[in-house]
Amino acid sequence: MTQKLIKNCPYTFKILSVVLILGVTASSQNTTKCPFQYLYHFGDGVTDIGNSVKVLPVGPFLPAARSPYGITFPGTPTGRWSDGLIDFDFAARDFGLPNIVPYLGLRNSSSSNDGVIFSVARSPVLDRLFLLSRGILVPSYAIPLSRQISWFKTYLRSVSSNPTDGANRLANSAIFLGDVEANDIGYALTQGKSIQQVQTYVPSIIKSQINAARELIRLGSTRIFYAGSGPIGCYPYILTALPSSSSAYDNLGCLKSVNDLILSKNEAFQQAITNLSMEFPNLNIQYADYFQAAVSVINQTSTSGTGGNVALKACCGIGGKYNYNEKRFCGSPRVPVCLNPSKYIFWDGLHLTQETQRRIEKILIEPALPVLNCTSQ
Repeated sequence: MTQKLIKNCPYTFKILSVVLILGVTASSQNTTKCPFQYLYHFGDGVTDIGNSVKVLPVGPFLPAARSPYGITFPGTPTGRWSDGLIDFDFAARDFGLPNIVPYLGLRNSSSSNDGVIFSVARSPVLDRLFLLSRGILVPSYAIPLSRQISWFKTYLRSVSSNPTDGANRLANSAIFLGDVEANDIGYALTQGKSIQQVQTYVPSIIKSQINAARELIRLGSTRIFYAGSGPIGCYPYILTALPSSSSAYDNLGCLKSVNDLILSKNEAFQQAITNLSMEFPNLNIQYADYFQAAVSVINQTSTSGTGGNVALKACCGIGGKYNYNEKRFCGSPRVPVCLNPSKYIFWDGLHLTQETQRRIEKILIEPALPVLNCTSQ
């Protein structure tokens, strides 16, 4: 698969078709040197390292704030929606910049860090008003992309003496954006919208992400990494919410219509990134194909014989074919946890296990680091 990492483009930027799930084992050493000193990420639960549980008033009562979250590492909840580390913990280590902090945790962190994460679990790209006007409800703790960008502007002013200083910091940073969870689409589908209706939202989703990049570029960003959306048609919460006839599923057991929608969205998103490169010809943009890497891991689990029948089941959950019940979510009383999360793809029906992230790293990330001009020391 490494032969397909780079997509040739006729412009001065490269689209790197990799996954922003970057992994290292707990024993790995921080021996990588990259040509930037700071990391900033906007997004959802794939990269939320503790913001959602600090969004008042409901944050401290969310599932990620209590056991069994964090059961694999460090053994207690950290606000991550996983049994352990999540994607960007591994990414930061791979980049040699491991000291990242959640934006809402800055007050409780040391003054020195390698980056700040603005991602919040279950957050959409689109603003609440857009979704509400179409009858789509979003949890109160979710923070749409535009507000995450506002957080970032406030943060940048706090660490910069003037706009030039801020621009210099951004020029020495890597910016990451992406709606890997495809929450805008997931919320709509699970609240009764048809595939055809949701398809009409895709241009607005893409426009919002591209406009967010333009704002960051105007502030001084020169290096932006985008992630495409994952195969949510394979996710237990979608499979549970949208029971279908047997012909609706692919050979992995995923809903074809949902994943086709995601693939269509990702393709349009890549074209928009190409157009953005023409607008800013010196911009370094890279695209991460989260979808294909995640499908590869699901396929390996389904066919290797080691996964048994757990490829599309939640490790932490209860009920039904996919071990998922939104009314008895992971962390609720008497909801069981599998004995070995490392054997599962999905942790709670919406998010991946730590082991899944490690496996994806082996597929794509290690060979990709040299392409990012990151070198081993």
